Amino acid sequence: MSIRKKLLISNFGMVFIPLFLFFVAAVLLLGLFQRDIAGISDYYGDSTEGERGGFAAIGNHFEKRDELFAGIRFFARYDPARLNDTAFWSKIDPELAASKAGIVIVSNGVPTFTSALLAGIDMDELEQNAWGHYRLWPHSPFDVAEVGGKRYSVDKLDVTIPDGGGTVYFLSDMSPFMQLFPKVIPLLAATLLFILALTNGVLTFFVSRSFIKPLYALKEAAERIKEGDLGHELAVRRKDEFGELAAAFEEMRLRLKRSIELQLQYEENRKQLLSNISHDLKTPITAIKGCVEGLLDGVADTPKKRDNYLRMISKKATDMDRQIDELFLFSKLDLNRVPFHFERTELTAYLRDYAEELNFQAQSAGVTVTFDSAVEDGRNLFVNADREKLRRVIQNITDNSIKHLEHEPKRIDIELSVENREAIVRIRDNGCGIAPDALPHIFDRFYRADPSRSEATGGSGLGLAIVKQIVEGHGGRVWAESAEGEGTTVSFALPILTTAEGEQA
Repeated sequence: MSIRKKLLISNFGMVFIPLFLFFVAAVLLLGLFQRDIAGISDYYGDSTEGERGGFAAIGNHFEKRDELFAGIRFFARYDPARLNDTAFWSKIDPELAASKAGIVIVSNGVPTFTSALLAGIDMDELEQNAWGHYRLWPHSPFDVAEVGGKRYSVDKLDVTIPDGGGTVYFLSDMSPFMQLFPKVIPLLAATLLFILALTNGVLTFFVSRSFIKPLYALKEAAERIKEGDLGHELAVRRKDEFGELAAAFEEMRLRLKRSIELQLQYEENRKQLLSNISHDLKTPITAIKGCVEGLLDGVADTPKKRDNYLRMISKKATDMDRQIDELFLFSKLDLNRVPFHFERTELTAYLRDYAEELNFQAQSAGVTVTFDSAVEDGRNLFVNADREKLRRVIQNITDNSIKHLEHEPKRIDIELSVENREAIVRIRDNGCGIAPDALPHIFDRFYRADPSRSEATGGSGLGLAIVKQIVEGHGGRVWAESAEGEGTTVSFALPILTTAEGEQA
């Protein structure tokens, strides 16, 4: 559940849960004061409707009282002369008394009629002791006044009578209610406050707990990363915004860990690279220095020896120059600083021509180079390639194969096929093969299957690493398969260009 939904549910809960609990508490409190409510019901109830008790009797009482007061207001407004008819009010007064109500009619400042229920009431005290403004039932608010030890609801109506101005006071005995209210109202208020505090506390606890727990987990994970511990997994399995944040944080941790591991690997490779460069350059330099010292010391005391020494110096210098060129090319490829000049190339014809050229060059070493295409006759197979760099790829692979050929007849087979909309070029030899533990590393820079880095097989260890960089620069891939004593197959795949109609070109 998302945080937004949790907050919405929490907000709704803050409204509806207190209302429900307050309703239940109010019912329980009413049950607690049932005896007082029954006493009010008996006080106001109609003896002729004894079967109706409780709030029903109280409601019936106030309905009758309101009907009587409404009738009196009608006479006061439309027949004010009747306000001076004492005999008329004497007939109505018993009905008012039955409703625990009464009226006081004042004409020109002098009471002309006072209900029996209000006999002896002090009007000055009534005016002075009015306090509070209440709404006890679904009708107009009224003032409450305490007179003679009793509390009355007071409603005042100014009228015009034939003899001058007058006032009608409507009074209803509210003493039972006023005795109950000081008990009930504080309890209801305290109950409401307790329910609000309890609901707020419980909801805040659970909602904040669902927020704070993942935050502490994130904080702990961040502290561990700050201390360099990238192995601590952030285990927050949630389906909300915190879950998404934790997933993003965990992905960041894994990427940072991989980045640091890769950086450490790069550092180790850099050290290895420097060591390998030092070794590969130190060997020919040592040989050159030895030849030069031999010439200077007169060891080469015949023209033939001097010629051999000079040829050795030339060969070692050429090897160093080639190694430096390969190192320079690889470093630029590794930094993506070598521009590729791609052009639409028909691969079958390109490989056939280059295979013939290689065959001519390899004949001097007793090696036969063949080319075979599995592409249908007459079908063009176009790829986007840098011709010179693709030539370097094939040259490096074949050169590496020629150095390891042992079985007669020595041969290298170049094959072309199409698989899954890729042009697959396989260069197979019948050499000594590569050990299984060495095969995954042959495309690593400066890697040689011969750990002694002997020059018996030659090479700088960069040839196949350059092959991989160039093929991947073409958007392709390269791999090798080998069996010891049987030979090695180095393959690379290039994407095939298509025509506008989507057919293979």
